[in-house]
Amino acid sequence: MAFNGTWKVEHNENYDKFMEQMGINVMKRKLAEHDNLKVIIEQTGDKFHIKESSTFRNKDIDFTLGVQFDYALADGTEVSGTWEMDGDVLKGKFTRKDNSKVLTTTRAVVGGELVQSYNYDGVDAKRIFKKA
Repeated sequence: MAFNGTWKVEHNENYDKFMEQMGINVMKRKLAEHDNLKVIIEQTGDKFHIKESSTFRNKDIDFTLGVQFDYALADGTEVSGTWEMDGDVLKGKFTRKDNSKVLTTTRAVVGGELVQSYNYDGVDAKRIFKKA
């Protein structure tokens, strides 16, 4: 249950390019880079409850590993997919409902930081979180 806890975004790597590839307009991208995202993760067995809070929205997400679910990204993009556990890495694979392109993401605790990595249409990005 290494993911359990409250995590606050510390910095981003290539996040603007990633969002641009996702089709997010420049205004939303600039705002998202400074969204002060805080993520509270509660894992119980194969079930996760995640509470996201940022400058723009608050959202609760519940999912079970291996079970497909629908989700709307902060910009409103709708996706459907699953999370799986691969060793100590949480791996997500989501298909956009508007164009069927795949967004992959991983979450791993590395050196006490939560590292969330993304790949969409050939562009990689990371968001690094510290325990709050």
